[in-house]
Amino acid sequence: MPAETEPHTCTWMAWPSSGYADGDEARRAWASVALAVAEFEPVRLVVDPSAIRDATDWLGDAVEYFQAPLDDAWMRDIGPTFVVGPDGLGAVDWVFNGWGGQSWATWEKDARIARRVAEWAGATIIGSEMVNEGGGIHVDGRGTVLVTETVQRDPGRNPGWTRGRVEGELRRTLGVREVVWLPRGLTRDYEEFGTRGHVDIVATFPAPGTVLLHVQPDPGHPDHLVTAEIRAALPDDWKIIDLPAPEGVEDGNGPVDHSYVNHLVCNAGVVACTFDDPRDDQALEILAAAYPGRRVVGVDARAIFALGGGIHCITQQEPAIPGGES
Repeated sequence: MPAETEPHTCTWMAWPSSGYADGDEARRAWASVALAVAEFEPVRLVVDPSAIRDATDWLGDAVEYFQAPLDDAWMRDIGPTFVVGPDGLGAVDWVFNGWGGQSWATWEKDARIARRVAEWAGATIIGSEMVNEGGGIHVDGRGTVLVTETVQRDPGRNPGWTRGRVEGELRRTLGVREVVWLPRGLTRDYEEFGTRGHVDIVATFPAPGTVLLHVQPDPGHPDHLVTAEIRAALPDDWKIIDLPAPEGVEDGNGPVDHSYVNHLVCNAGVVACTFDDPRDDQALEILAAAYPGRRVVGVDARAIFALGGGIHCITQQEPAIPGGES
Protein backbone atom coordinates (compact mmCIF):
# COMPACT_ATOMS: atom_id res chain seq x y z
CA MET A 1 0.00 0.00 0.00
CA PRO A 2 1.58 3.31 -1.06
CA ALA A 3 1.80 6.20 1.35
CA GLU A 4 -0.94 8.77 0.98
CA THR A 5 1.76 11.27 0.00
CA GLU A 6 2.51 9.36 -3.22
CA PRO A 7 0.75 10.39 -6.48
CA HIS A 8 -2.96 9.71 -6.85
CA THR A 9 -5.09 8.95 -9.88
CA CYS A 10 -8.12 10.33 -8.04
CA THR A 11 -9.97 10.46 -4.74
CA TRP A 12 -13.18 8.49 -4.20
CA MET A 13 -16.05 9.82 -2.08
CA ALA A 14 -19.69 8.92 -1.42
CA TRP A 15 -22.65 11.28 -1.19
CA PRO A 16 -24.72 11.49 2.04
CA SER A 17 -28.21 10.59 0.88
CA SER A 18 -31.53 11.40 2.56
CA GLY A 19 -32.22 9.31 5.62
CA TYR A 20 -28.55 9.13 6.54
CA ALA A 21 -27.66 12.80 6.76
CA ASP A 22 -30.75 14.95 6.39
CA GLY A 23 -30.44 18.71 6.05
CA ASP A 24 -28.05 20.96 4.21
CA GLU A 25 -25.33 21.18 6.86
CA ALA A 26 -23.82 17.76 6.12
CA ARG A 27 -24.27 18.09 2.37
CA ARG A 28 -22.54 21.46 2.41
CA ALA A 29 -19.60 19.93 4.29
CA TRP A 30 -19.31 16.93 1.94
CA ALA A 31 -19.57 19.22 -1.09
CA SER A 32 -16.94 21.59 0.31
CA VAL A 33 -14.52 18.71 0.78
CA ALA A 34 -15.18 17.40 -2.73
CA LEU A 35 -14.61 20.83 -4.27
CA ALA A 36 -11.42 21.34 -2.25
CA VAL A 37 -10.01 17.95 -3.31
CA ALA A 38 -11.00 18.66 -6.92
CA GLU A 39 -8.58 21.60 -6.92
CA PHE A 40 -5.77 19.03 -6.78
CA GLU A 41 -7.01 15.83 -8.45
CA PRO A 42 -10.15 14.24 -9.96
CA VAL A 43 -12.94 13.28 -7.57
CA ARG A 44 -15.10 10.23 -8.26
CA LEU A 45 -18.34 10.28 -6.30
CA VAL A 46 -20.53 7.27 -5.55
CA VAL A 47 -24.16 8.34 -5.25
CA ASP A 48 -27.28 6.42 -4.32
CA PRO A 49 -29.61 6.54 -7.36
CA SER A 50 -32.22 8.31 -5.25
CA ALA A 51 -29.79 11.17 -4.55
CA ILE A 52 -28.18 11.82 -7.94
CA ARG A 53 -30.17 15.00 -8.57
CA ASP A 54 -29.30 16.30 -5.11
CA ALA A 55 -25.59 15.59 -5.62
CA THR A 56 -25.47 17.26 -9.02
CA ASP A 57 -27.29 20.30 -7.63
CA TRP A 58 -24.47 20.72 -5.11
CA LEU A 59 -21.48 19.74 -7.27
CA GLY A 60 -22.44 20.13 -10.92
CA ASP A 61 -19.66 18.92 -13.21
CA ALA A 62 -16.88 19.30 -10.62
CA VAL A 63 -16.85 15.53 -9.99
CA GLU A 64 -17.48 12.29 -11.87
CA TYR A 65 -20.57 10.36 -10.76
CA PHE A 66 -21.04 6.62 -10.18
CA GLN A 67 -24.39 5.28 -9.05
CA ALA A 68 -24.83 2.47 -6.51
CA PRO A 69 -27.12 1.88 -3.51
CA LEU A 70 -25.64 3.25 -0.26
CA ASP A 71 -26.35 3.02 3.45
CA ASP A 72 -24.04 5.91 4.39
CA ALA A 73 -21.16 7.99 3.05
CA TRP A 74 -17.91 7.06 4.83
CA MET A 75 -15.89 6.05 1.77
CA ARG A 76 -12.67 5.49 3.74
CA ASP A 77 -14.40 2.62 5.53
CA ILE A 78 -16.86 1.16 3.02
CA GLY A 79 -14.60 1.51 0.00
CA PRO A 80 -11.58 -0.62 -0.90
CA THR A 81 -8.04 -0.04 0.32
CA PHE A 82 -5.96 0.39 -2.83
CA VAL A 83 -2.57 -1.25 -3.23
CA VAL A 84 -0.10 -1.58 -6.11
CA GLY A 85 1.93 -4.53 -7.35
CA PRO A 86 3.66 -6.03 -10.38
CA ASP A 87 0.30 -6.48 -12.11
CA GLY A 88 -0.88 -2.91 -11.46
CA LEU A 89 -3.65 -1.66 -9.20
CA GLY A 90 -5.15 -3.88 -6.51
CA ALA A 91 -8.02 -3.26 -4.10
CA VAL A 92 -8.40 -4.94 -0.73
CA ASP A 93 -12.03 -5.80 -0.01
CA TRP A 94 -12.20 -5.99 3.78
CA VAL A 95 -15.28 -7.41 5.46
CA PHE A 96 -17.43 -4.45 6.54
CA ASN A 97 -19.94 -4.97 9.36
CA GLY A 98 -20.91 -1.47 10.45
CA TRP A 99 -17.89 -0.71 12.66
CA GLY A 100 -18.21 -3.87 14.71
CA GLY A 101 -21.95 -4.39 14.36
CA GLN A 102 -23.10 -1.11 15.88
CA SER A 103 -26.79 -1.22 16.84
CA TRP A 104 -27.62 1.85 14.77
CA ALA A 105 -25.70 0.85 11.65
CA THR A 106 -26.97 -0.77 8.46
CA TRP A 107 -24.46 -2.11 5.97
CA GLU A 108 -26.07 -4.49 3.49
CA LYS A 109 -25.54 -1.99 0.66
CA ASP A 110 -22.23 -0.62 1.94
CA ALA A 111 -20.73 -4.12 2.11
CA ARG A 112 -20.88 -4.25 -1.70
CA ILE A 113 -19.28 -0.85 -2.37
CA ALA A 114 -15.62 -1.90 -2.14
CA ARG A 115 -16.01 -4.35 -5.01
CA ARG A 116 -18.02 -1.89 -7.09
CA VAL A 117 -15.38 0.82 -6.67
CA ALA A 118 -12.60 -1.69 -7.40
CA GLU A 119 -14.36 -2.69 -10.64
CA TRP A 120 -14.86 0.94 -11.70
CA ALA A 121 -11.17 1.58 -10.99
CA GLY A 122 -10.10 -1.49 -12.98
CA ALA A 123 -8.34 -2.94 -9.92
CA THR A 124 -7.67 -6.57 -9.10
CA ILE A 125 -9.78 -7.46 -6.07
CA ILE A 126 -7.94 -8.90 -3.07
CA GLY A 127 -10.41 -10.59 -0.74
CA SER A 128 -9.97 -10.72 3.03
CA GLU A 129 -11.73 -12.50 5.88
CA MET A 130 -10.75 -9.75 8.31
CA VAL A 131 -13.27 -7.13 9.37
CA ASN A 132 -11.46 -3.84 8.91
CA GLU A 133 -11.92 -0.30 7.67
CA GLY A 134 -9.62 2.11 5.88
CA GLY A 135 -9.78 4.49 8.85
CA GLY A 136 -8.31 1.77 11.02
CA ILE A 137 -4.93 1.74 9.28
CA HIS A 138 -2.22 4.21 8.29
CA VAL A 139 0.87 3.18 6.30
CA ASP A 140 4.16 4.93 5.62
CA GLY A 141 4.53 3.30 2.19
CA ARG A 142 7.81 1.70 3.26
CA GLY A 143 6.49 -1.34 5.08
CA THR A 144 5.03 -0.01 8.34
CA VAL A 145 1.37 0.21 9.37
CA LEU A 146 -0.27 1.79 12.42
CA VAL A 147 -3.27 0.03 13.97
CA THR A 148 -5.12 0.03 17.31
CA GLU A 149 -5.84 -2.86 19.65
CA THR A 150 -9.51 -1.92 19.84
CA VAL A 151 -10.26 -2.04 16.09
CA GLN A 152 -8.62 -5.04 14.46
CA ARG A 153 -8.98 -7.12 17.65
CA ASP A 154 -12.45 -5.80 18.50
CA PRO A 155 -14.71 -8.72 19.55
CA GLY A 156 -17.43 -7.17 17.41
CA ARG A 157 -15.16 -7.31 14.37
CA ASN A 158 -12.72 -10.19 14.67
CA PRO A 159 -13.52 -12.26 17.77
CA GLY A 160 -10.65 -14.45 18.87
CA TRP A 161 -8.11 -13.00 16.44
CA THR A 162 -4.63 -12.81 17.90
CA ARG A 163 -2.10 -10.11 17.13
CA GLY A 164 -0.23 -12.64 15.03
CA ARG A 165 -3.24 -13.45 12.89
CA VAL A 166 -4.04 -9.76 12.32
CA GLU A 167 -0.41 -9.02 11.46
CA GLY A 168 -0.27 -11.92 9.02
CA GLU A 169 -3.37 -10.67 7.19
CA LEU A 170 -2.04 -7.10 7.06
CA ARG A 171 1.24 -8.37 5.62
CA ARG A 172 -0.58 -10.43 3.00
CA THR A 173 -2.98 -7.70 1.91
CA LEU A 174 -0.97 -4.50 2.34
CA GLY A 175 2.59 -5.73 1.81
CA VAL A 176 3.75 -4.35 5.17
CA ARG A 177 6.52 -5.81 7.32
CA GLU A 178 6.11 -3.97 10.64
CA VAL A 179 2.83 -3.53 12.52
CA VAL A 180 2.85 -0.88 15.26
CA TRP A 181 0.04 -1.36 17.76
CA LEU A 182 -1.43 1.66 19.51
CA PRO A 183 -3.46 0.95 22.66
CA ARG A 184 -6.66 2.77 21.69
CA GLY A 185 -8.21 5.76 19.96
CA LEU A 186 -9.82 8.95 21.25
CA THR A 187 -12.43 8.87 24.00
CA ARG A 188 -15.41 10.12 21.96
CA ASP A 189 -14.75 7.37 19.43
CA TYR A 190 -16.01 4.79 21.92
CA GLU A 191 -19.42 6.40 22.33
CA GLU A 192 -22.58 5.46 20.43
CA PHE A 193 -21.59 6.72 16.99
CA GLY A 194 -17.87 6.01 17.22
CA THR A 195 -15.64 3.50 15.46
CA ARG A 196 -14.01 2.14 18.65
CA GLY A 197 -10.59 3.52 17.96
CA HIS A 198 -9.75 4.45 14.37
CA VAL A 199 -6.12 5.44 14.04
CA ASP A 200 -6.72 8.11 11.39
CA ILE A 201 -7.96 10.55 13.98
CA VAL A 202 -4.93 10.21 16.28
CA ALA A 203 -1.80 9.67 14.18
CA THR A 204 -0.57 9.70 10.59
CA PHE A 205 2.67 9.56 8.58
CA PRO A 206 3.72 12.72 6.72
CA ALA A 207 6.94 10.81 5.90
CA PRO A 208 8.52 7.47 6.86
CA GLY A 209 9.72 7.54 10.46
CA THR A 210 7.74 10.70 11.21
CA VAL A 211 4.32 10.84 12.87
CA LEU A 212 1.87 13.69 13.19
CA LEU A 213 0.30 13.04 16.58
CA HIS A 214 -2.97 14.41 17.92
CA VAL A 215 -2.25 16.07 21.26
CA GLN A 216 -4.86 17.24 23.75
CA PRO A 217 -3.21 20.00 25.83
CA ASP A 218 -6.16 20.44 28.20
CA PRO A 219 -5.55 18.26 31.31
CA GLY A 220 -9.28 18.28 32.01
CA HIS A 221 -10.07 16.50 28.75
CA PRO A 222 -9.98 12.67 28.89
CA ASP A 223 -7.85 12.57 25.74
CA HIS A 224 -5.02 14.34 27.56
CA LEU A 225 -4.03 11.00 29.10
CA VAL A 226 -5.03 8.98 26.03
CA THR A 227 -2.68 10.85 23.73
CA ALA A 228 0.16 10.54 26.24
CA GLU A 229 -0.43 6.78 26.27
CA ILE A 230 -0.37 6.68 22.48
CA ARG A 231 2.87 8.66 22.36
CA ALA A 232 4.48 6.13 24.71
CA ALA A 233 3.55 3.30 22.33
CA LEU A 234 5.36 4.82 19.34
CA PRO A 235 8.92 3.67 18.55
CA ASP A 236 11.60 5.72 20.32
CA ASP A 237 13.50 6.47 17.12
CA TRP A 238 10.53 8.06 15.32
CA LYS A 239 10.19 11.80 14.98
CA ILE A 240 6.92 12.99 16.52
CA ILE A 241 5.27 16.24 15.45
CA ASP A 242 2.63 17.46 17.87
CA LEU A 243 -0.65 18.59 16.32
CA PRO A 244 -2.59 20.17 19.19
CA ALA A 245 -6.36 19.70 19.36
CA PRO A 246 -8.63 22.73 18.93
CA GLU A 247 -9.26 24.86 21.99
CA GLY A 248 -12.95 23.95 21.97
CA VAL A 249 -13.21 20.81 24.11
CA GLU A 250 -16.96 20.15 24.48
CA ASP A 251 -20.21 20.17 22.57
CA GLY A 252 -23.72 19.32 23.69
CA ASN A 253 -22.76 15.66 24.04
CA GLY A 254 -19.58 16.01 26.08
CA PRO A 255 -15.84 16.10 25.28
CA VAL A 256 -15.22 16.30 21.52
CA ASP A 257 -12.68 14.43 19.41
CA HIS A 258 -12.07 17.26 16.93
CA SER A 259 -8.72 16.52 15.32
CA TYR A 260 -6.51 18.13 12.70
CA VAL A 261 -4.83 14.75 12.12
CA ASN A 262 -7.86 13.62 10.12
CA HIS A 263 -6.78 15.33 6.88
CA LEU A 264 -6.36 14.09 3.31
CA VAL A 265 -3.09 14.43 1.42
CA CYS A 266 -3.72 15.10 -2.29
CA ASN A 267 -1.55 15.68 -5.33
CA ALA A 268 0.30 18.90 -4.43
CA GLY A 269 -2.11 19.65 -1.60
CA VAL A 270 -3.59 18.84 1.79
CA VAL A 271 -7.29 19.21 2.61
CA ALA A 272 -7.50 19.77 6.34
CA CYS A 273 -10.23 19.99 8.97
CA THR A 274 -10.96 23.35 10.56
CA PHE A 275 -13.41 24.09 13.37
CA ASP A 276 -13.77 27.90 13.50
CA ASP A 277 -11.32 27.63 16.36
CA PRO A 278 -8.39 29.82 17.51
CA ARG A 279 -5.97 26.94 16.84
CA ASP A 280 -7.04 26.47 13.19
CA ASP A 281 -4.28 28.72 11.81
CA GLN A 282 -1.61 27.08 13.94
CA ALA A 283 -2.70 23.63 12.75
CA LEU A 284 -2.61 24.65 9.09
CA GLU A 285 0.90 26.05 9.60
CA ILE A 286 2.07 22.78 11.21
CA LEU A 287 0.60 20.80 8.32
CA ALA A 288 2.24 23.07 5.75
CA ALA A 289 5.62 22.52 7.41
CA ALA A 290 5.04 18.76 7.63
CA TYR A 291 4.15 18.54 3.92
CA PRO A 292 6.58 20.95 2.22
CA GLY A 293 5.64 21.95 -1.30
CA ARG A 294 1.93 21.24 -0.83
CA ARG A 295 -0.80 23.84 -0.53
CA VAL A 296 -2.93 23.36 2.59
CA VAL A 297 -6.65 24.12 2.30
CA GLY A 298 -8.88 24.18 5.36
CA VAL A 299 -12.52 23.08 5.26
CA ASP A 300 -14.95 23.46 8.16
CA ALA A 301 -15.44 19.86 9.32
CA ARG A 302 -17.76 20.37 12.28
CA ALA A 303 -20.80 18.95 10.49
CA ILE A 304 -18.80 15.85 9.52
CA PHE A 305 -17.50 15.31 13.05
CA ALA A 306 -21.05 15.68 14.36
CA LEU A 307 -21.83 12.49 12.43
CA GLY A 308 -18.77 10.63 13.72
CA GLY A 309 -15.76 11.39 11.53
CA GLY A 310 -13.73 13.88 9.54
CA ILE A 311 -12.32 14.66 6.11
CA HIS A 312 -10.07 11.61 5.95
CA CYS A 313 -13.05 9.42 6.84
CA ILE A 314 -15.14 10.50 3.84
CA THR A 315 -12.35 10.18 1.26
CA GLN A 316 -10.27 7.32 -0.17
CA GLN A 317 -7.29 7.89 -2.44
CA GLU A 318 -6.62 5.75 -5.51
CA PRO A 319 -2.83 5.64 -6.06
CA ALA A 320 -1.37 6.27 -9.47
CA ILE A 321 0.41 3.35 -11.08
CA PRO A 322 4.02 4.17 -12.02
CA GLY A 323 4.18 4.45 -15.79
CA GLY A 324 0.39 4.35 -16.09
CA GLU A 325 -2.30 6.97 -16.43
CA SER A 326 -2.67 9.53 -13.64
